Amino acid sequence: MKSKKSIIETAIATFRLESEAILNLIPHINDDFVAVIEAILASKGRVIITGIGKSAIIAQKIVATFNSTGTPAIFMHAADAVHGDLGMIQQNDVVICLSKSGNTPEIKLLAPLLKQSGNLLIGMLGKIDSDLARNADLILNTSVEKEACPHNLAPTTSTTAQLAMGDALAICLLEAREFNTEDFARYHPGGSLGKRLYLKAGDIALKNEKPSISPNASVKDVIIEISKNRLGAVVVIDQNKVAGIITDGDIRRMLEKYTDLANIKAVDLMNVNPKKIGKEELALLALEMIKQNNITQLLVMDGEMYCGMIHLHDLLDEGII
Repeated sequence: MKSKKSIIETAIATFRLESEAILNLIPHINDDFVAVIEAILASKGRVIITGIGKSAIIAQKIVATFNSTGTPAIFMHAADAVHGDLGMIQQNDVVICLSKSGNTPEIKLLAPLLKQSGNLLIGMLGKIDSDLARNADLILNTSVEKEACPHNLAPTTSTTAQLAMGDALAICLLEAREFNTEDFARYHPGGSLGKRLYLKAGDIALKNEKPSISPNASVKDVIIEISKNRLGAVVVIDQNKVAGIITDGDIRRMLEKYTDLANIKAVDLMNVNPKKIGKEELALLALEMIKQNNITQLLVMDGEMYCGMIHLHDLLDEGII
């Protein structure tokens, strides 16, 4: 068993090797890289990404990143390609083949077939004197000096370089397509990430009650209304307009200040400047307003009309936080 110090040193050495490998890709961002971006943007088809072994796993990740950022892509396993999956490639598709050596038996068989199909073949490879390189129309050079593996065998640094090159392609394509947050939300409607980009304040308010009370309501009625709706506050409505808000904090402060509660009305307790948000604003903005103002509730408005209330707990429940 290695010592704690030795384990830490090995981990740090791995980070250094892999980070250096990524930085060493910079000289390979050349005319071929630009041509790849231009070809994908001009294509009326999809990007077919293929590989074998660890390169196949990286290829699947690149496909996922492309699809989520506006570039249609499909994964094709190199071993399955020669057993029927070549049929998934259409006339206008662009093909990217990942391989460290460019000379594995499957790639040596597949590369000429891809070339004969007439599709643009892009080789993302670690050896530019390989079979894949000779068949490729464009080359993305992801060569590395050595693997992080002490035996220089297990794909580690090389797959990190492939992953980084795939990310660089995806981000360049994203920017070229002017892919924005609204587009991102359309492709990521599920989970907290999507909600941060599309969920509106009005959507949350609709799930809650609309606690309200008149200016002349008694303290007892105020407390009942706050407790009943479990939002920690009630809105004071005067002539169909928002006059103010009373929170459970206001109630506590009142109890500290007064002993005779008989003549106290809602109008005496309310804050006349409640924080508000339009119903079409994103829930993410509601969170920012709550944090900036150190409050727990926001009134949701449709112009001058009171639509409901958002509580900090609603944002927690929705995964916005």
